[in-house]
Amino acid sequence: MVDESRPSASVLAPFVERPDRAAVVLDFDGTLSPIVDTPADARLLAGAAEVLTALTRRYAVVAVVSGRPVSFLEPLLPAGMVISGLYGLESVREDAYADLPGAGAWREAVEDVVRCSQDRGPSGMVVESKGLSLTLHYRGHSDLEPAVAEWAATQAARSGLVVRPARSSLELHPPIAADKGTVVEGLVADTGSVCFVGDDYGDLPAFDALDRLEARGLHVLRVGVASPEAPEELTQRADLVVDGPDGVLDFLRQLVPTPDADRSRDQPEAMTNGAAGSRQ
Repeated sequence: MVDESRPSASVLAPFVERPDRAAVVLDFDGTLSPIVDTPADARLLAGAAEVLTALTRRYAVVAVVSGRPVSFLEPLLPAGMVISGLYGLESVREDAYADLPGAGAWREAVEDVVRCSQDRGPSGMVVESKGLSLTLHYRGHSDLEPAVAEWAATQAARSGLVVRPARSSLELHPPIAADKGTVVEGLVADTGSVCFVGDDYGDLPAFDALDRLEARGLHVLRVGVASPEAPEELTQRADLVVDGPDGVLDFLRQLVPTPDADRSRDQPEAMTNGAAGSRQ
């Protein structure tokens, strides 16, 4: 882990100098959006939409990969972004929506577990239906965690769904080989640099994917978002750790050079070198 909250110029150079060959991929909750008690209340951090729009105009791929459904994310994010929802079970790219092959067949099983959980699940547990998956929340009620874990395991055994840990919650997904890592690898063909920014257990497979991409010769940057609930493994494996969504926004701004920096690339080398000290 790099023990700093701002990356060096050399770490950012492959992104800033060749945005046409670079991918910037981000989680949503806790990364672009502050964590909220009620999942439906989540919104982009103020200022994030403008920065994301600037990134989409420069970079080959700018994507959000989230456990949220696409239907929730799409109205909140700027046009031009790739959106992968439910850990890759569904996606939108260039206005084209698609389910991952085989995922749609699990809608009925998910709906059955949702209804059963709402009717007979532990008192105080919040059930969030996502169409192709569901989340069982116990935020603000940590004492419910054992009961929710037991309920999730029972429902998984009954339905064939699989349980995944998340922030103050457990998720049940179809038994399909899809996670943030498989999504990242599928997005970054023909790129030379890949960055992923995340804050939770579900983001660790994306770090695994960056390990594999790095072994293939790509320049990668693992950005962990610090919070009281961030898993220790994520911050330990990160090349860079930033402080909450505000830190993410500051990092993203560094990927968008100022107009003066852009103009300096068109000047003679001596002038470019002279201006380098003024860059952030």
